[in-house]
Amino acid sequence: MNSPFLQSIKEVMYRRRYAKKTIESYLHWIAAYIRFHNMKHPAEMGDNEVEQYLSYLANARNVSPNTQALALNALVFLYREIIQQPLSVTLDFAMTKRKQKLPVVLTRNEIRKLLSLVPHHHYLACALMYGSGLRLMETVRLRVKDIDFDYQCLKIFDGKGGKNRIVTLAPELFEPIRNQIEQVETTLSRDLNHQNYAGVWMPHRHREKYASQSRALPWQYLFPSHKVSQDPETALIRRHHINEKQIQRSVNSAAKNAEINRHVTPHTLRHSFATHLLQSGADIRTVQAQLGHSDVRTTQIYTHILQNGAQGVCSPLSNI
Repeated sequence: MNSPFLQSIKEVMYRRRYAKKTIESYLHWIAAYIRFHNMKHPAEMGDNEVEQYLSYLANARNVSPNTQALALNALVFLYREIIQQPLSVTLDFAMTKRKQKLPVVLTRNEIRKLLSLVPHHHYLACALMYGSGLRLMETVRLRVKDIDFDYQCLKIFDGKGGKNRIVTLAPELFEPIRNQIEQVETTLSRDLNHQNYAGVWMPHRHREKYASQSRALPWQYLFPSHKVSQDPETALIRRHHINEKQIQRSVNSAAKNAEINRHVTPHTLRHSFATHLLQSGADIRTVQAQLGHSDVRTTQIYTHILQNGAQGVCSPLSNI
């Protein structure tokens, strides 16, 4: 939706340093809310209309609880920060009650086959998602400085929920990572020869303190985009990280070529990492720390996968 109103919201969110993904998501749900109410301006609506829309998402769209919560967050932001008429804290709407699905987990042989069929230029990113349990966005946002060869780990900053953590790094990936860093250094040298190049995007709290580091190798993305682009926040010319959709397409294609007849996404690699760690004897608290889960109950879903269909019971068919 090309709308001056939505554009103004976008500008407000950029000024307040919201993440690009959050901005895109909020704008999507705000636009969908406006369309649902036949293009009526949000300032002319309020609690009742929000309740109707959230109930529609639950009853007609059958969205997941997380999706409904995201839509609610977007509308809470809209009315509190933009319209400046906060919604009631006692909104009455139908809550989504869709049961949580068990995540798709691949066997070790399926992982091996999948990784062998991923395009060469996306192999390292996929291997890191499986080998270190990274989320897709954590992978594409990795910077050279986040690699610690001495301690065989990766440092993840500003992960989901703004949390930081340290995860394991497979020694088998040392050489591919070093080769990737060499490519990053070559790309950086080429960029620095361009007069308009403003360096890599830096987190807000580091922009002034480490301003010169935007042109230094350690702060460059490990998986840089193939071309420079204009920073939507500052209009400066930078080289961002690769688009995550490229990896999504590669994983999907590799899964089809591997004849894996399940819905496989990059997140499947993270699910498989957690399950295989538990299978190899790692305790659940260790897996929780590696995944960055705040609550161990979130991690326990993987113990359900290990027990699924068996529950430790021997089938009577086996004794016939």
